[in-house]
Amino acid sequence: MSKPKILFVSQEIEPYYKETEMAKVGRFLPQGIQERGKEVRAFMPRFGLVNERRHQLHEVIRLSGLNLVVNDLDHPLIIKVASIQSARMQVYFIDNEEFFKRKATFQDKSGKMFEDNDERAIFFVRGVLETVKKLGWSPDIIHCHGWMTSLLPTYLKTFYSDDPLFSETKTVYSVYDHHPDKPMHSGMIDKVKFDEIDESAVSLLKNPSYENMHKQAVKDADAIVAGTSEIPEEVMNAIKAEEKSFMDYTEYSDDEEYFNKFASFYDEILDENFVSTDAD
Repeated sequence: MSKPKILFVSQEIEPYYKETEMAKVGRFLPQGIQERGKEVRAFMPRFGLVNERRHQLHEVIRLSGLNLVVNDLDHPLIIKVASIQSARMQVYFIDNEEFFKRKATFQDKSGKMFEDNDERAIFFVRGVLETVKKLGWSPDIIHCHGWMTSLLPTYLKTFYSDDPLFSETKTVYSVYDHHPDKPMHSGMIDKVKFDEIDESAVSLLKNPSYENMHKQAVKDADAIVAGTSEIPEEVMNAIKAEEKSFMDYTEYSDDEEYFNKFASFYDEILDENFVSTDAD
C-alpha cells in the first residue's frame, strides 16, 4: 500500500522566513508527518528576503518555463528548491521576477501594502498546483497555511475540478490571526473571475478583506484547523456554521502529541467514510 501523500503549502517556512508561529509550523509539521509514515512535499513563495546563497536555492529547470496568465497578463513561473538536511525534506519555491523579486513580503518600507498582493496570491496558488501537475504527484491532502493560500481550495473546486490528478484530493485550511489590516485590491474578484470562476462561487471576495479570504477558504476546504489561539470572531462563526471536521492545534503543547494528533486528523480525512459537509 502506498504512503498517503500530504502537500503542505505555506506562506512562511523556517528558516527561509523570520521566526513566526506559522513559519515554525511550516518547518516542523511536514517533518513530523513524514516521520509518521507519510510522503510529504512543501511549497512557499520565494520572497526577495529569502537569501538564495545562504540557503542554497537552485532553479529546477524541468519544472520552470511555464507562463501563468493572471488578470490577462502572462507571468513566467520559476521553480526553485532547497533542502532542509536535518529533516531530509525539500522545499519548493514559487518565484517570479515581477511578483517576488522585491526585498519585502507584503508591504513596502513605509508600511503601505502592495497593490498586487491579490495577484501574487493567485499566482502563488496556481503556481503550486501547476508545479504539482508537472511533478505528476497526486496529493491525497493539501494543507494550506495562511491567507496567501486561501484561494487554493477554491481553485481546486473550480478551475481544477476536472483535473484527474486532483480528483481525490482533500484540502485542509489553517486559519491564523496575523494578517494585514487593510483589505486587498477592490478588483480582486474580477481577477479571480478571469479564470472562468463563477461570481457566485467567490461572492465573498466582492469585499476582499482578509477575514473574507479566510471565510472563502473555510467554505471550500474539506477540513479546518485553528492555527492560532485568537481567530477573528466572524471567521470562527463561519467555521462553526460550516460544521466541518475541525481541529484546534493550540490545545496540544507537547510536540509528540501535536504530531500524532495531526497524523490522526489526516487519517480521519482520508478515511473512505469521510464526508465533507461543504455547500456547493
